[in-house]
Amino acid sequence: MSNLSSALQQLRQEQKQAQQQVEKLQSAISVIQGLLGRHGSGTSAKGAGPGRILSAAARKRMAQAQKARWAKVRQGSKPADGKTKSGSPIKRTMSASARRKIAAAQRARWAKVKAAKKAA
Repeated sequence: MSNLSSALQQLRQEQKQAQQQVEKLQSAISVIQGLLGRHGSGTSAKGAGPGRILSAAARKRMAQAQKARWAKVRQGSKPADGKTKSGSPIKRTMSASARRKIAAAQRARWAKVKAAKKAA
């Protein structure tokens, strides 16, 4: 049992060291992010430019304008034949005779492969 307790003690010590390293890395990251944010160079974690702060009203106007643009695009395009309302193509079914022909051709291909394998 002393082996297990010493192993457990060692693992806990390694965990503490790892936690300390993580804390050091987080503090370094926050320092660098603070430097980037203060000088206005680079981008933030979200990817937006620094200083690009919009009011809720401005975001709403932008959203409405984008919706209007998309409505205009959709209005100009009419659904083509062979398409459903959702835009996906109509699913086609194969006749029984076509399935039989494809199955017979596939059986013939496999028979040819097996014959070549048997001959070799």
